[in-house]
Amino acid sequence: MSDTAYLMISGAVTAYRAGEFVAALGQRFARVITVQTPNAMRLISPHDLRRIPNNHLVESYFDARILPRPTPGPVLFAPCNFNSLNKLAGGIADNLALSITAEMIGFGQPVTVALSLNEPLFAHPIVRASIRRLGEWGVQVVEPQDVGEGLMMAPTAVVMRAFDEAIRRAAT
Repeated sequence: MSDTAYLMISGAVTAYRAGEFVAALGQRFARVITVQTPNAMRLISPHDLRRIPNNHLVESYFDARILPRPTPGPVLFAPCNFNSLNKLAGGIADNLALSITAEMIGFGQPVTVALSLNEPLFAHPIVRASIRRLGEWGVQVVEPQDVGEGLMMAPTAVVMRAFDEAIRRAAT
């Protein structure tokens, strides 16, 4: 297994929890590379992500940490919003976060996607189809949960258990 894990962050209101995921991944891997979708940058600043200890923020396809191509490693896409979910399931890689995630699926690496969707978006018919397709590709999808404030990304402990399970499954 790689010593590198990837954290992908999409533009969902739960993007502020990125620090929790960097810390959890940092306990499991020597290196955590974080990549934001363009919309995520509107919710959590790259400056704030750079300040998280042991976090390596990559903002460009030309960053030395991912050249000549990203090192194979597990991916945690948290939070994953409606657009990113459906683009990923549709094979659309129009930003760096989606591109690296698609490559890791192609490499056969464990990929865990933690959905951050409200009730109407989670009820949209395309969501079930996208979850099903990603599951067919071996992607572990963590559905949003209602922990008292309506649907949102599952608690960090739930997401990390799913991530750890995806890694165990890939190792067998």
